[in-house]
Amino acid sequence: MKIDYNKYQDGLVPAIVQDDETQAVLMLGFMNEQALEKTKETKQVTFYSRSKKRLWTKGEESGNFLNLSSIHLDCDNDTLLIKVHPVGPVCHLGTDTCWAENNESSFGFLSSLENIISSRQKDSPENSYVSSLFRSGINKIAQKVGEEAIEVVIEAKDSNDALFLDESADLLFHYLILLRAKGFSLQDVEQNLKQRHL
Repeated sequence: MKIDYNKYQDGLVPAIVQDDETQAVLMLGFMNEQALEKTKETKQVTFYSRSKKRLWTKGEESGNFLNLSSIHLDCDNDTLLIKVHPVGPVCHLGTDTCWAENNESSFGFLSSLENIISSRQKDSPENSYVSSLFRSGINKIAQKVGEEAIEVVIEAKDSNDALFLDESADLLFHYLILLRAKGFSLQDVEQNLKQRHL
């Protein structure tokens, strides 16, 4: 790993810190050669603090260390991506990230859909299809998942891709409802799959 420490001021390179599990970007720090060497040696991320004018291990006062997972150098050899397993909140303000975002697995729109489903279960609006399924009970929800699964299989055997995708979306939607009804989420399923591949 040949890092260009001369490209920026004071021999420092940006170090983007990312949670190795959730992929959330946690913070941005700066490293010089000594900070990088200490990080590799101790397996806890160390930066060069521009305000303190010294090496600074994240968590040295708070105990919220960034345990090193891996280090990657960008294509220009002047920016580091540090993947970590954080211990506690990362920001000095007590938030998970320096952008006040929650550090949790995100499945993009599917995570938003899970939140909507959870809200419909909790608030149970009268005119909501999702709420009506929760009111009907687990057997009805499981039945809907089974019906949608059969429709996916039928469409998979035909050549209409649009119908196949429509039925796949219906299956996934109803499966998310079933997961919620059982008290689980996509993150639980993901964790189960990860454990199988350890």
